[in-house]
Amino acid sequence: MLEKFDPGKAPGEDGLNSDVFLKIFKHFPTFFTEIYKECLRKSYFPKQWKSSIIIPILKPGKEGSTEVTKYRTISLLNVGGKVLEKMLIDRINHHVFSNSLLNENRYGFFPQKSTIYAALAAKGFVRGNLQENCIILVSLDVRGHLTLHGGQAY
Repeated sequence: MLEKFDPGKAPGEDGLNSDVFLKIFKHFPTFFTEIYKECLRKSYFPKQWKSSIIIPILKPGKEGSTEVTKYRTISLLNVGGKVLEKMLIDRINHHVFSNSLLNENRYGFFPQKSTIYAALAAKGFVRGNLQENCIILVSLDVRGHLTLHGGQAY
């Protein structure tokens, strides 16, 4: 799993990128395996792996703006936490998909369920119901509107 992480990405607070983490893991595989097994068994996520360094980056062409929406952020996370997070996601996805716990009409944030598939499903619904008197389609696009004033977000 560690091989999938990009060693060129900036490290988190611990200063270890995935390449260094992989080399340490190769020397002490049992040690790391036991740490992760224990975390999963006790449903424990170490506090050090939850923190990140957050770097705000101004979007191109938005120079001089104080609005929070004109920035994007990068969170530099510790690789140890990324590995545990990936293990948890894999376990949750396995449970959810193997037990068919999701509605088949759920789109977004799932593999092979992008907005294109949602649009195709909507098109299929409309085509299948054209003989009806009325078809109503509701679409929502929700986004935050935060503005930075004197260091405070509103």
